[in-house]
Amino acid sequence: MIPTQDLLLFAGAALLMVLTPGPNMIYVISRSICQGRRAGVISLFGVVTGFLVHMLAAAVGLTAVFLTVPAAYEILKWLGAAYLFWLAWQAVKPGARSPFEHRELPMDSNLKLYLMGFLTNVLNPKIAVFYLAIFPQFVSPERGSVFLQSITLGAVQILVSFTVNFMIAMLAGGIATWFAANPLWLRVQRYLMGAVLGVLALRLVMERREG
Repeated sequence: MIPTQDLLLFAGAALLMVLTPGPNMIYVISRSICQGRRAGVISLFGVVTGFLVHMLAAAVGLTAVFLTVPAAYEILKWLGAAYLFWLAWQAVKPGARSPFEHRELPMDSNLKLYLMGFLTNVLNPKIAVFYLAIFPQFVSPERGSVFLQSITLGAVQILVSFTVNFMIAMLAGGIATWFAANPLWLRVQRYLMGAVLGVLALRLVMERREG
């Protein structure tokens, strides 16, 4: 199986990935603040399910198909970019409010919270590419089943992501309180978030496949 030292190194790479702000983190924060910690955790479980899809795809080789079959990758890429653009517009459109701002919203059902968390993650092809780029560096046929090694790495990544995002969901209320005391930064944060999401979408659209 995979040596402990390699697993720790992989966990470090997974930690860097989850600490980089992106759609998953933004969605969990917004749900936690708008509907409470429970809603944030339910949304997080949807995100985790999306990771399971990417992990299993990598383990059985479907991720490689995305990179070798232009149509498969392009469809997923454009779906992911469209979703990022939509999130960016929601942040900067007239009358939009920051996800860190306290507000009352209609309560979404648990199923909707879960599905939106799932879609936020599963429509991000960068996660699939991350798995394909990282897994080969830690998987070796000499250590036994490549499938089991891939599942192990995926489980480590999911555990790291869940732990970090769970802490964010628990602390989101405190973050919102700080923004309430500093209202100018609510507007700054909203436009900054929209700009970051827009740039991510543009980079995804403009990214050229290798090979």
